[in-house]
Amino acid sequence: MAQDTVPDGSSGPKRFTIPYLRWWIAALLFLVTVINYIDRQTLGALSPYLKEEFNWTNEDYAFILNSFRVAYTIMQSVFGRVLDIIGTQRGLGLSVMFYTVIAALTAFAQGKMSFAAFRFFLGCGEAANNPAGSKAVSEWFPAKERAWAIALFDSGSSIGGAVAPFIVVGIYAWFGSWRPAFVITATLGIFWLILWRWLYRLPEEHPHISAEELAYIKAGRSSDPLSSEQQPKVTFGKLLRYRQTWGIVLGRFLLDPYWFFMAEWFALYLKSKGFSLEASALGFWAPFLGADLGNFFGGGLSSWMIQRGMPVGRSRRTVLLIFGPSMLVLALTAFTNNYFLLLLLFAYTSFAYTCCGTMFFTLPTDVFHSRAVGSVMGLGGTGAGLGALISTYLIGRISEQFSFEPIIIAASIIPCIATVFFVTLVRARKTPDPEGIVLHF
Repeated sequence: MAQDTVPDGSSGPKRFTIPYLRWWIAALLFLVTVINYIDRQTLGALSPYLKEEFNWTNEDYAFILNSFRVAYTIMQSVFGRVLDIIGTQRGLGLSVMFYTVIAALTAFAQGKMSFAAFRFFLGCGEAANNPAGSKAVSEWFPAKERAWAIALFDSGSSIGGAVAPFIVVGIYAWFGSWRPAFVITATLGIFWLILWRWLYRLPEEHPHISAEELAYIKAGRSSDPLSSEQQPKVTFGKLLRYRQTWGIVLGRFLLDPYWFFMAEWFALYLKSKGFSLEASALGFWAPFLGADLGNFFGGGLSSWMIQRGMPVGRSRRTVLLIFGPSMLVLALTAFTNNYFLLLLLFAYTSFAYTCCGTMFFTLPTDVFHSRAVGSVMGLGGTGAGLGALISTYLIGRISEQFSFEPIIIAASIIPCIATVFFVTLVRARKTPDPEGIVLHF
């Protein structure tokens, strides 16, 4: 710890400062995303066992998944707006408190409808995570570091998804029951809340930020031509008039369903290929590992290009153009039953997906003023949720009546279309935005 004056430079007692405080904030965002995905993936990791115990069909399982998705889709936009009104600290804290309780209560589920009800409320609570994470990054990081910060916090989804099977299946094996798994994994949120309440503030209000780091953060923000008194109110109606908003919403509508297919159906997909329940439950760590590497590679590549003089927007689009179309390799899984080759192909596709994912979580922080980032992320999340709702329903029907192969082919082609929306619509305005909502990037 170091000693420094208070952030605004006014006279007063010296306080200790935390070096590189912005990266400690990013670490907290990473941890909450890990916890978010462990709570979310508990059902997916247990799905082979639960399907046998309750005699669910794939359509029954899809119904339970979509109960989460309906709430998640609606509440992404709601939470995005709430975060812009009440702030990141309070909004994300309330969200984690709520879904921690709901995750633990899932242990009392008795069948399809009670699981669906608990998943619905879990979706309500977990919807704040991505809008809050991106909003916090826009508040704490200069533009040239945002892709790295987004990569760090978003990698929590991959880490959480990767470790969840080991934790959850281990608890199941130890207790001989799935119910303790929901309770034990839910307790992680309690410890995170203590750290969050202590550490998170806006940079300008934080008692433990150094004057140098505060100046560095401010200098790296996109310029805003309007003072705080002049800034007009941001509404969904205003945001939907920008093509950049639609590029993010439509791109995520098409691209995100791959992630939900991999996260929620992969164990059942492997089981449909003839592999054991244990292999299905523990084997799907590989795509999550690939996804985690993709977060950092995509973010690092974009930052590397910016440091060498490439404009921010062009660097983000370049990453999307490289890795979005490369997800076509997923189609090869329809023609093999080799377990390790399947894992390798899904791992690469997930790597490519998160290279793109880091960009579409970063783009709102580049394109929009921080007072609009939560709302734009919420709209993008709603678009992603709608895509996942439709795809989850179709996956349940098609896999039950035919097979997973048509789903795999579609999941390999659609990301190419998503890339077109991202790179053509999410571009800088030729003239400054008079309302200061869209920034020059």
